[in-house]
Amino acid sequence: MEATNPFREDQATRTSPASCSVVIFGASGDLTSRKLVPALYNIAADGELPPTLRVVGFARREKSHDSFRTELEEVNKKVSRQGHDERLWGSFSQSIFYHQSEFEDDNGYTRLALLLDELDAQGAGGNRLFYLSTSPEYFPIVLEQLKKAGLHQAAPGKWARVVIEKPFGTDLATAQNLNRAVHDTFDEKDTYRIDHYLGKETAQNIMVLRFANAIFEPIWNNRYIDHVQITCAENLGMEGGRGGYYDKAGCLRDMVQNHLMQLLSLVAMEPPTDLSADGVRDEKVKVFRSLRHFADAADVAKNVVRAQYAAGTVNSRAAVGYTQEDRIHPESMTEAYVAMKINIDTWRWEGVPFYLRVGKQLPKKTTEISVHFKSPPHVLFNRGTDDDSANVLVIRIQPDEGISLRIASKIPGPAVRTERVKMDFSYSTSFGKASPEAYERLLLDAMSGDATLFARGDEVEHAWRYIDIIEQAWHGGAGQPPMYQYPAGSWGPPEADELLKRDGRDWRRL
Repeated sequence: MEATNPFREDQATRTSPASCSVVIFGASGDLTSRKLVPALYNIAADGELPPTLRVVGFARREKSHDSFRTELEEVNKKVSRQGHDERLWGSFSQSIFYHQSEFEDDNGYTRLALLLDELDAQGAGGNRLFYLSTSPEYFPIVLEQLKKAGLHQAAPGKWARVVIEKPFGTDLATAQNLNRAVHDTFDEKDTYRIDHYLGKETAQNIMVLRFANAIFEPIWNNRYIDHVQITCAENLGMEGGRGGYYDKAGCLRDMVQNHLMQLLSLVAMEPPTDLSADGVRDEKVKVFRSLRHFADAADVAKNVVRAQYAAGTVNSRAAVGYTQEDRIHPESMTEAYVAMKINIDTWRWEGVPFYLRVGKQLPKKTTEISVHFKSPPHVLFNRGTDDDSANVLVIRIQPDEGISLRIASKIPGPAVRTERVKMDFSYSTSFGKASPEAYERLLLDAMSGDATLFARGDEVEHAWRYIDIIEQAWHGGAGQPPMYQYPAGSWGPPEADELLKRDGRDWRRL
């Protein structure tokens, strides 16, 4: 009898999304028009959206249902993954409604409750998914108002859930306060802290790659792996007026604490006991608890490089320096680039460093994980050569999602000469279609009650404990590590290269 593969996701065994009303707070923002509504539209195009689902946009500006729908349609025509079908949009848009209110207005939530009851009577089903797409300072306000209006409590046999966008706090203390506010309104099982990186197909595939392939799991440890690199590069600066937010956050809090830490945990976690949400997240929490904390500011300076970009050229485009960008303070000490060395104190990863780098105005936009295996003995084919003989497994998160493995191969001819070649897998070519957008998968999971790809409260807090030590070293007074510079269009400051070179390693060429 053939063994059951626990990683197989047959449609017959997957929970279908329940009909519900999706209430989007902050519905006039770009996230709603460019990501959330197109995601729901594409889910409808795939035939997976419940026909009685309703979408309610909650925002401050005065709009009618029709004007809101028209605005969303114009954006959907530009960004929809599957193109824009007028007939489909015509039926889909009739499920979209607009509700005007201030976030602090009690009456606005009372009127929202009446609207949701009306939609339930029309077939919406009585389930509610509240999506907080507002600025973070409004998260506690919206949560409190939902509780005051009784909207956090579901009718018998129904559910009410909340989805919270990043950033989930700005440090450990604010994350803990927000967790208390959430738990005072919703149970943890009904709380979905979203990280869109985990909705990408290749990120989801990391566990399958590791645990469903016998050729990888036995060698996924310090006996065979030399080190791991995680790179998240962006080739833009502060376009779109983002400077005001970014100069307060910086890429350590904006990217490392959530996106890169989540990817690291998937690479480093132990096999879960099952594929339940808590089964997976329990193992991720163990990774965060095992991160070796930095001892002091000197330890941070040795293992973490922060930098800002100076004026330069990115893809033939002139770029100003970070402190010359719009809405950036001219004497800002906010980092636009971070490179760091992380150690995980577990049996599996003892002696295997994880190198992370993330930055703005780099040569290209890409996110990838590269697992660098130890080199074979230089006895036969590698003798007398300087070529890097190690095998490298590359997991491409974006833009071209896929996986490649670098191996050595003999060059045709009488002489025994080797060359590095790639065994390559691409989602788009292998499956004949583009992968669903991250928000499509995450919205489906939230409606289906599957929290596997969402962060748990303790997970977030452990990540902040690690990040806070770095932030305190950077902004805690005397002995602060330096802020380095790199030309826009380069791969970062020389100090980031030295971070690896002193260990006898180099960043992978992208």
